Amino acid sequence: MTQMRLVVVGASGRMGRVLIRAVDEAPDLLLVGAIDQPGSEFIGRDAGELAGLPPLGVKISDDALTHFAAADGVIDFTVPQATVGYAALAAQARIVHVIGTTGFSPEDEEKIAAASRHAAIVKSGNMSLGVNLLAALVRRVARTLDEGFDIEVLEMHHNRKIDAPSGTALLLGQAAAQGRGVTLEENGVFTRHGHTGARKAGDIGFATLRGGSVVGEHNVIFAGQAERIELAHKAEDRGIFARGALAAARWARGRKPGLYSMADVLGLADF
Repeated sequence: MTQMRLVVVGASGRMGRVLIRAVDEAPDLLLVGAIDQPGSEFIGRDAGELAGLPPLGVKISDDALTHFAAADGVIDFTVPQATVGYAALAAQARIVHVIGTTGFSPEDEEKIAAASRHAAIVKSGNMSLGVNLLAALVRRVARTLDEGFDIEVLEMHHNRKIDAPSGTALLLGQAAAQGRGVTLEENGVFTRHGHTGARKAGDIGFATLRGGSVVGEHNVIFAGQAERIELAHKAEDRGIFARGALAAARWARGRKPGLYSMADVLGLADF
């Protein structure tokens, strides 16, 4: 099969630069576009040089649609507003759209679902292969244990992260809810302050920490009487997210339009 032609959006960001390097290192992938927001100071710069590589002959541009039309897929770790726009353009171009962006509103989710009628979209709160295996384990443990085990999700990220709880924490909370046969909307507890009363059976609690340069740490705690099970994942480098995103792009190539998850990519949907 020919090289998969990919566009990286948010090219000047930390993840954008990591993605550019990851695509360049993969012999079966080819970077054909690097997109940044209109007005960016990096427009016109060589994407390779921006990412710390030799020149790649791909200039940073703000013309997403033109580049999407010449590509097989787009890798997107940006912000919700930008991602929703890119989803519409990817649907128009009928190309793969891998979404690692988090912090979407319900309205954003609806627009992405609409775009998936015309494009294969792989969307996940975390693109790490390890995190998605963790989510499958959380779902399985939650299905096995009854409400005698309280579920708490603890996460910590760097001090520049703008959404909370993290998309990964929500991914893990959703997995726990699925395992229990409930919804996170009804059972999730995201804030505790003041006189809250006793913990309700069946709650799925969240705690959020921010500080320093932490890439990402997540713990899911199943706390029972006199025993506790803890499942954890610690990210040490953003490269793990890039590798997962590229695996998702390869998997989605040639798939029919639809909204997929990393569980689909890894064959863990029924684990």
